[in-house]
Amino acid sequence: MELCRAAIVVKIHCRKLRLFVDNARPPLSYNVPDFFPITFLMSFVSSKIAELSPSITLAVTSQAAKMKKEGIDVCSFGAGEPDMDTPQHIKDACLKALAEGKTKYTASSGLLELREAISDKLKADNGLNYSPDLISVNCGAKHSCYNAILASCGLGDEVIIPAPYWTSYPDMVRIAGATPVFVQTTMESGYKMTPEQFEEAMSPATKMVILNSPSNPTGAVYSSAELEKIAEIATSEDILILSDEIYEKLVYDETEHVSIASLGKEVQDLTIVVNGFSKAYSMTGWRIGYTAAPRKIADAIDTIQSHTTSAPATFAQYGAIAAYRGDQQVIEDMRQEFDLRRGYMLGRFSKINNVSIVEPKGAFYFLVNIGRMGINSMNFAEKLLSRMHVAVVPGIAFGEDETVRFSYACSLDVIKKGLDRFEEFCRSH
Repeated sequence: MELCRAAIVVKIHCRKLRLFVDNARPPLSYNVPDFFPITFLMSFVSSKIAELSPSITLAVTSQAAKMKKEGIDVCSFGAGEPDMDTPQHIKDACLKALAEGKTKYTASSGLLELREAISDKLKADNGLNYSPDLISVNCGAKHSCYNAILASCGLGDEVIIPAPYWTSYPDMVRIAGATPVFVQTTMESGYKMTPEQFEEAMSPATKMVILNSPSNPTGAVYSSAELEKIAEIATSEDILILSDEIYEKLVYDETEHVSIASLGKEVQDLTIVVNGFSKAYSMTGWRIGYTAAPRKIADAIDTIQSHTTSAPATFAQYGAIAAYRGDQQVIEDMRQEFDLRRGYMLGRFSKINNVSIVEPKGAFYFLVNIGRMGINSMNFAEKLLSRMHVAVVPGIAFGEDETVRFSYACSLDVIKKGLDRFEEFCRSH
């Protein structure tokens, strides 16, 4: 009787073992192999989710934090968040909302007042016209990207992703049931996808292309002219564009951020704009992002969110309103500090013989090419951390195994000490 129960479990939960049970049909006295319970337990995890990879960037940050807790002097370049505090007026607005009892549910798409502030921001900063009902406030820009992909893509669809890419894009696509198609960019192109590469990667199944400008991990920023060529191809083939603009305020030298959706109504009708408050206002832990999308996709995102997370914390949304309605000098102060660090690191990296870089024009990262050292990025990062106590993110997390990512969202003192150690490590290899 117990064996029959086991067989039923296998039939329901494990296709491969169902054939074994059905064909072999062991006698009742047969002892069930030890691997049956393991298979049974594993079957509770969806095969789609079992194929996903844990975030390497979070793993590096966690390991560095563990070593620091043990008293080890670690110079960590793994952070994907500003090291500055959230501006005080934003925190005050959140505290005021809490004191006034603004702790109840909002509409699933977020507070109307916040969506109005976002609508005003998009028009003033990006030349985009989105009514508040086309905007959805989500639990961080990561959640915004996920909602946008889930609302738009499914089984049989392909999503073009230029590499190096932000580490979560491919798995978000896979969760939606679609297939990521990678376009390998080069240092020579400034880590930007060319129109020719875009066209070559397309197929009849192409549903979406993901653009991240300014880019994590490369710091690349697409110019208006480059975006126009991509937009021309996308509109001619009716390909959706997910435009992740979370780093838009962190650009350097004479570089300007351009939203691809601003290049005309035809391209705006195909674009899902993703943005948020994490990077520009140092609000990573607040988890406030948003999408601005065409009507049908906006409605689909709202439906998804109504059945999953609902809106972000109400009091956090009041902080976001203060961010957009308040003094914007805080962004410029942060940008200037990042630019100072960027300039210092650029000078240091350029003097190390066996590495190469492309100067980042946005965000707060350097993607350092270590190909001449003859070691893959995971081994490189592990050795650098264990021997020199310097934490970086292996480039394999971004689809480029001959690189490691350095964040300059850390103090100049940490940067100087860490680069001294990095340079010593490189000389010994």
